[in-house]
Amino acid sequence: MIEAKLRSFVDQPSAGLLKIKKNLQEIKARAIFLDRDGVINKYPGDTKYVTSLKEFRFLPGAKKAIALLAKSGFKIFVISNQGGVNKGLFSADALAEITRKMLSDIEEAGGKVDGVYYCIHRQDENCSCRKPKAGLIHTAMTASPLDMKDSFFVGDTIRDIATAKSAGCKSILVFSGKEKAANSDKWEVRPDFTFDNLYKAAKFIHTFKEGQLK
Repeated sequence: MIEAKLRSFVDQPSAGLLKIKKNLQEIKARAIFLDRDGVINKYPGDTKYVTSLKEFRFLPGAKKAIALLAKSGFKIFVISNQGGVNKGLFSADALAEITRKMLSDIEEAGGKVDGVYYCIHRQDENCSCRKPKAGLIHTAMTASPLDMKDSFFVGDTIRDIATAKSAGCKSILVFSGKEKAANSDKWEVRPDFTFDNLYKAAKFIHTFKEGQLK
């Protein structure tokens, strides 16, 4: 919006205006990275996948949480391992159908997702995008400059927390999916924050101002 207002002036040969244009280009957005299964929708169970649209069920408060985060000015990305595709358990078309419906329902609830990034590789394929590697986040960053120090990764597994650490953002573990608080003595990495679900995490994030968590 600011850049649009300045557009009629930046064509003029002014060093000051060129500096403003450069500063605008350097502005980085804060982001929320969300795991999918166990955070947005019901966790299908260990070693299991959501293989069809009929198996996809939003967790209570998830759509409301994403709407709150979107209104708070964050860019929102879904970052999810979906290795069931390359295992032959469901097709890329089925994954696309689930994603389209998920995004449509989120938008109907007043939310917005800026990007969805899946890794469909099996673990033995040793790709660069499967969590806990941060490849999917790096891909999101190429599309939109992001301020990682004021960004959050919300996940339901310790693997998600490790991904956040690798990417340099704050980590939030929610207990609405795989991981449970009772297992905390076994965690290889520690989350920065923990909450029962995405909505409680969203309310927490909403209270923080930019730069407050440096």
